[in-house]
Amino acid sequence: MHLEYLRVEQLAAPIGLWTSRPRFSWQLPAGSTGHVQSAYELVIHDREGAVWTTGRVESADSVLVEVPGFEARSRTAYSWRVRVWAEGSPDPTGWAESTFETSILDPAEWEAHWVEPEQESVRPDGAQNFAELFSLRIDTPPGERLLPTPYVRQRFELDGVPVRARVYATAHGIYQAELNGHPLGDEVFAPGVETYGASLSFQTYDATSAVRVGPNVFGIVLSDGWYAGRVGILGSSRGYGDRLRAYWQLHVETEDGRTHVFSSDGSARSSTRGPIRYADLAVGEGYDARIAWTGWSTAGFDDGDWSPVTVAHPEQRLVPFEGEPVRRVLELPAVEILRTPAHEIVVDFGQVIAGRVRFRVEGERGQEVSLQHSEVLDHDGNFFMNILGPNKDQTDVYTLAGTPGGEVWEPTFTFHGFRYVRLTGFPDDLDESDFTAIVTGSDLRVTGSFRCSDDRLNRLHENAVWSQRGNFLSIPTDCPQRERYGWTGDLQIFAPTAATNMAVGPFLSRWLRIVRDDQLPDGRIVNISPIPPQLDFLMHAPPPSYDDPILLLASSAGWGDAIAIVPQVLYERYGDRRVLADNYPAMVAWVEYQIRSATEGVAPRLAGVELSAVQRDRQQYLWNTVPHFGDWLAPSTLRGPDGSQMNAPRRTGEVVGCLFHGRTLEIVAQVAEILGHDADAERYRRRAHRVWAAFADEYIGDDGRILGDLQGPSVLALAFGAVPERLRGAVVDRLVELIHEAGDHLDTGFVSVPFLLDVLWTHGHRDLALTLLWQDTAPSWLYEVDRGATTIWEGWEAIQPDGVVTDLSFNHYAFGCVDDWMYRRLGGLQATAPGFRRSRIEPAFTSGLDDVSATIETPYGALQCEWHRRGDHVEVEVHVPSNTTSTIVLPAVTGSVVDANGHPVDPDKDGEVPLGPGSGRFTFTLETHERRNPEWHDHGKH
Repeated sequence: MHLEYLRVEQLAAPIGLWTSRPRFSWQLPAGSTGHVQSAYELVIHDREGAVWTTGRVESADSVLVEVPGFEARSRTAYSWRVRVWAEGSPDPTGWAESTFETSILDPAEWEAHWVEPEQESVRPDGAQNFAELFSLRIDTPPGERLLPTPYVRQRFELDGVPVRARVYATAHGIYQAELNGHPLGDEVFAPGVETYGASLSFQTYDATSAVRVGPNVFGIVLSDGWYAGRVGILGSSRGYGDRLRAYWQLHVETEDGRTHVFSSDGSARSSTRGPIRYADLAVGEGYDARIAWTGWSTAGFDDGDWSPVTVAHPEQRLVPFEGEPVRRVLELPAVEILRTPAHEIVVDFGQVIAGRVRFRVEGERGQEVSLQHSEVLDHDGNFFMNILGPNKDQTDVYTLAGTPGGEVWEPTFTFHGFRYVRLTGFPDDLDESDFTAIVTGSDLRVTGSFRCSDDRLNRLHENAVWSQRGNFLSIPTDCPQRERYGWTGDLQIFAPTAATNMAVGPFLSRWLRIVRDDQLPDGRIVNISPIPPQLDFLMHAPPPSYDDPILLLASSAGWGDAIAIVPQVLYERYGDRRVLADNYPAMVAWVEYQIRSATEGVAPRLAGVELSAVQRDRQQYLWNTVPHFGDWLAPSTLRGPDGSQMNAPRRTGEVVGCLFHGRTLEIVAQVAEILGHDADAERYRRRAHRVWAAFADEYIGDDGRILGDLQGPSVLALAFGAVPERLRGAVVDRLVELIHEAGDHLDTGFVSVPFLLDVLWTHGHRDLALTLLWQDTAPSWLYEVDRGATTIWEGWEAIQPDGVVTDLSFNHYAFGCVDDWMYRRLGGLQATAPGFRRSRIEPAFTSGLDDVSATIETPYGALQCEWHRRGDHVEVEVHVPSNTTSTIVLPAVTGSVVDANGHPVDPDKDGEVPLGPGSGRFTFTLETHERRNPEWHDHGKH
């Protein structure tokens, strides 16, 4: 038996590790039936020898294992090895080995200076306030108002033979670094989305193969990026500054044992006369191939006409980058070149993505071609720009050098949300092979797989994955074209699905650091993180009201609660206890703010109302004193002559605020208990009980109606346990009535839709849950799929039933949260202990499907359930990872159950069959005569 999948902080052999207290993980090999670890030994070495050994530790732990007393040094390379003993075996496995290397962990090691290249200051641009958002017209072409990108180069001499070299670099702006003409790393848009005022990440690069004896040149190209570019819904520039800067340091070890340090300083030279004439993340990029430089970052390049840089002294806290960088993660060939009814040439890539296009073109010197990007065509099949607002051009412009045989280009400092690209200036003889879509995103490993006998559910799953891929770019964003904001509410809704489909632990831990950096002194968690400087006025604005929706952008229940919900999800999915500890102070500050806010007044609807003593007493437990987004975008609140996005906040904000207050209190109490803060746990748990009692008295009628009488509040109240036993049946019955009154459609908004199907499932209405899943008229998940969706839409009717295409985003992952439900209910894969150390497998054999295969790559290995219906028999195959235990539930079986060897299996009274202990492959054949509901049975045949 050989150990596999060695990881440090959930990454394989990382360099640039951000912590001095790394944690180690390994897996026992898949298919090792019955293997359970009983002990381990872990040894860490630096290049001088053994640093630390644990000795034999009697423990089954194999995920995020801490080594007490070990503290990694700054900029140090380590190797580590581990072996384990399995239960029942006296001999250990062989040693399994891997490596890791820390980044600069000690700020005193920095010798670099911030350098400002020759440049004009970035000009004010875009809407300066919300009043200008839809009235501002920008008629000046980007090439006349955006500035050329600065290039910076710095020479240095190395007088020894290099054996190891590391570059540590960052920028105000985004950058691409080179050494002697060799690009450093393969990431894009570094350093990524940052808060700047609180901290700024720097990257670590292996430069060993690029550095050489004698003269060397370090080169870096800068672009506005998120620092100074036109970002967010306002499209305004200069969010964090108007001058781009670079900062880097190179450490080279030579054969003679010396370490040489070279860093950015006043000797660098710069120019803005390079080929990238402008570049903006949202507007696009302009490139003039006629003036392209060759070898600009090499020693032989003549920089005599370049200008000196200026040394700057900004106050900036630097931290090592945490997690996986943004990379070019996939390439998609063009599917078709369309000639539209409007006589335009449009390239269709067949999939909505976030990225850009690499293309080949041949033409005359000075000929200009442009590519404009969009997610959708209009009702007639013409190019349609669905994203509105200032500086949302999504257009790249290329000026040809006239190279015989053609030339190839891909932008460097921009990305777009698109499926379709309108071409202007290109020759008529185009071929699909000339165009390739480059998908950009944080390079997250895919960990989930779902397939079934219905192609539409498969497409729905793929849509959720593609929306995650398109929006998990440096931070989790709402959409990759219009706002690109880190909406906290969107993420907390989608976090379970995100953590199922991809390895998001370090990625979301980094984002949570940004959320903590943005937390306000009074404890509020902001709705958007990082909070754009253009919206900073909201943090100091007067209390919001439902009549001033802009002020609601500051902080809200269901959004700020991400500070508790997301760490809890990461703990449940990955067994990461540290993420709880890191975020616990922020969780406490957030719930303490809620408690204070709840006691400062009454709900706006009760202002001036004379309350009894009992009513007044319970108000202190109801967080209804400030407006909230509520069940945002609940479909029925958008319809009719009075339909408005603000209807959901007005009708549900008060109730949703109270519900999330109670839920977050319970989560923080659970976290406090895990971390050993027993007094906090008891205090918050006690208040949560009082919140639920007050909620029931204030909002739930004897007929089961909850204030507002919409599906969403009923779903949340049942999901969170806010409904007392005596009223639960009535609330469930009323929810079912509301669904039937909606024509068996969902009417849930942002914060309630993740819980809708589970609430029905666990309260005796599985058929109705499946009816909603299979529903194919709006609003529903399959309505989108039937209309050709390749990602999740922002609104259920982004394309209306009459075919009208709206200006909503067609890449918004939030409603894709149903994907997690499909894994858990249709595939049956459920974690019952952190990190899937224990699991429960309970597939829905009577779901309208004949085949389901679901796999989750857990920290311990692959957990898989695959089942096939063949007439009255169901064949089930389960794979359980090593070092875990599982139970399969075979419910309501009317016939026999046998295992792979034909031996009878006797489930207990609840249908449960223990699997293990330990890993293995298990197969069963069930005889069942259950009938499936014809209302959704036929759907499952698609």
